[in-house]
Amino acid sequence: MAASLAFLATASISSGQQSTPGQQSASLGQVTVQKSSEGVPQQRIPRQQALTTAAVDGVLRETVSPSEFRPVAAAQLALRHFENGQIVRTTSSAEGVFRVLLLSPGHYELRVEAEGYAPFLVPDLALSANEVTTLEISLVSISSAEFRSRLPRLPELGPAGSPGSSPARGSYGELRHRLDSDPNYIAELAPEYLPPVADIYNVVPNRWALDQPDYRRYPQKGEYPYTRPHWYDPFNRSRFKGDEPIWPELLGQQIFLNVSVSSEIFFDSRRVPSPSGVSAAEAGSSGFFGRGEQAFVDQTLRFSFDLFHGDASFKPVDWRIRITPELSLNDLDVRELGIVSPDVRHGTNRFDDHLGFQEAFVEVKLHDLSDSYDFISARAGIQQFNADFRGFLFVDEQPGLRIFGNWNSDGIEYNAAYFQFLEKNTNSGLNTFKRRHQQVVLGNVYLQDFFFPGYTAEFVVAWNKDDPSVRYDDNGFLVRPAPVGQVINQGPGGGPLAHGIRVGYFGWLGSGHIRRINLTHAFYQALGEDTFNPIAGRRVTVNAQMAAGELSYDRDWIRYRLSTFYTSGDAHPRDGRARGFDAIDDLPNFAGGIFSFWNREAIRLLGSGVSLTTDGSLIPSLRSTKEEGQANFVNPGILLVNAGADFDITPKLKGFANFNYLRFERTEPLAYILFESRIRHNIGEDFGIGVTYRPPLSENIILTGGASALQPGDGFKDIYTSRTLFSLFGSAKFTF
Repeated sequence: MAASLAFLATASISSGQQSTPGQQSASLGQVTVQKSSEGVPQQRIPRQQALTTAAVDGVLRETVSPSEFRPVAAAQLALRHFENGQIVRTTSSAEGVFRVLLLSPGHYELRVEAEGYAPFLVPDLALSANEVTTLEISLVSISSAEFRSRLPRLPELGPAGSPGSSPARGSYGELRHRLDSDPNYIAELAPEYLPPVADIYNVVPNRWALDQPDYRRYPQKGEYPYTRPHWYDPFNRSRFKGDEPIWPELLGQQIFLNVSVSSEIFFDSRRVPSPSGVSAAEAGSSGFFGRGEQAFVDQTLRFSFDLFHGDASFKPVDWRIRITPELSLNDLDVRELGIVSPDVRHGTNRFDDHLGFQEAFVEVKLHDLSDSYDFISARAGIQQFNADFRGFLFVDEQPGLRIFGNWNSDGIEYNAAYFQFLEKNTNSGLNTFKRRHQQVVLGNVYLQDFFFPGYTAEFVVAWNKDDPSVRYDDNGFLVRPAPVGQVINQGPGGGPLAHGIRVGYFGWLGSGHIRRINLTHAFYQALGEDTFNPIAGRRVTVNAQMAAGELSYDRDWIRYRLSTFYTSGDAHPRDGRARGFDAIDDLPNFAGGIFSFWNREAIRLLGSGVSLTTDGSLIPSLRSTKEEGQANFVNPGILLVNAGADFDITPKLKGFANFNYLRFERTEPLAYILFESRIRHNIGEDFGIGVTYRPPLSENIILTGGASALQPGDGFKDIYTSRTLFSLFGSAKFTF
């Protein structure tokens, strides 16, 4: 109808004369009737039956000024047929629009009455079969002093054949066109009036394989709007990138395949504390601290095959099968013995390769919950999972069963998951085929626009059950139980003292923005037990906390960040209560992320078989490794204060600057392990800078580089030396 009303701009509307019904005019209005373009009658769609009914539509409005109109809503309209006396009534919408279908052809009287406006009458309105008559009616407000004192009332509807008396004031314009050419009306007609589908549409056996025309937008060399697809081209239509069904002729047109291949090479040159034992790499240099320079290179190839049934849109898929193998080739060069292997005869270099399956799952949609694409689905197999916004608690790819979905038009998202862990390869961190006796049960819910628009709250409950076991890693080092404190059973039989973890986590987190301030916060409470903590030398109950918060502000092309991170520490390492917080398998993107030396590098605690902090973690947990070791809740804890900025230098180039001040929350566990009388709290200052560059302005090529350094504080000097630790790293990732 909008297309019909557009023609009314050319219908002439005037005022000042009153005509008889036979003249096809209204009071104070001269009617102009427009025919179809150039007087050529429009043709019906093939095989469509001729329409025998008529229709009326239009708009009611009040003229405020020559260029301003106000719609008249809730007006009452009545159409009376002169011959049979049939009366049809309707009401105008909030926009003043009305429409009446399936009227018998003939002459009608049209009455319009609206509160606050003068009544209006069209004494004789002729309606023809297969024709739409569109009216633009201007009403007069009764608040006008000119009409208020002498406004006539419309007479009651008379019997058939008697037209109404003199019309009330107002004006209207008229436009007519064929009914069977208007799609707004065809869609509402009964099926017997519509033509067969084959007469309207061209039936194509495979609608996904339509050829695009060859077309050049500009005469000079440059952009093309249509590019023919190639199987090797991820930027244009490809059957192997989920853009069209993979087997449309065999299995229908709803099964897609998305093949992804990524290659990433990572290089890290660093100086970290390293011991130098009696079998030093360099003769005569058997001091406690050796040369800590190391170089690490890792080349990974990741292949993902994603077969799914759906419509390749934002709708949840009906089912999915995904398999993702990953190959790692890595090399480590160090300058001291006993680092790549406990056997010093293996020297100072280690090359390793490993193939693991990082994803292998089946997913099925269980039920659609609403018309807004709310759903519930299940996924079983090896799958990725991140428990929270920033990776504080659990980030891994492990076998499990997960129920997930959303509700309230995606205002609520939820997960319920159970994971049974696999052992990890030591040098690559990829999955092996050996089962580990660790299980995690987890549930979370995300509430969008919680309290403030743009702010999302999350609530997490998790249970970590890590059963007693003994594990030597692929290089021959003992990692479970952690080789620190009381590890060997002095009683009959000897051997390592295995212990189990039974700890629950309760978390409240949030991320989003409140007006112009970006906010991220997290709090976790850990409760449970360790059946035999090697540092405490006894069973301990766990009661520990973690808290984090970040505020950032965007101004032009710079985001300014302030954040803090805290984990509780244990002041009494030998009692029966463990107060130091530790995560399940964290990978935090916080306080600088990979551009922080403290976050990225693993720092060994010399004189023991554990690390002060593991790679990819902010927590000084004193565990052997993050992937293969067990959580340890007798640790010093940490307080971190961060300041930084992110720079959108160009759309393709982004820069980062980061500063961390680090401090141990408690130092008693460190003093006990290292037999030190006193260790101070100040760890030091962590500086980092870096850039990421995306040449095609997509995620297909990502180049990252950075440098970071840790300037030791008093507490770090008490454990190690005053030498500055540094790291230079870079990565290049290519994705098809």
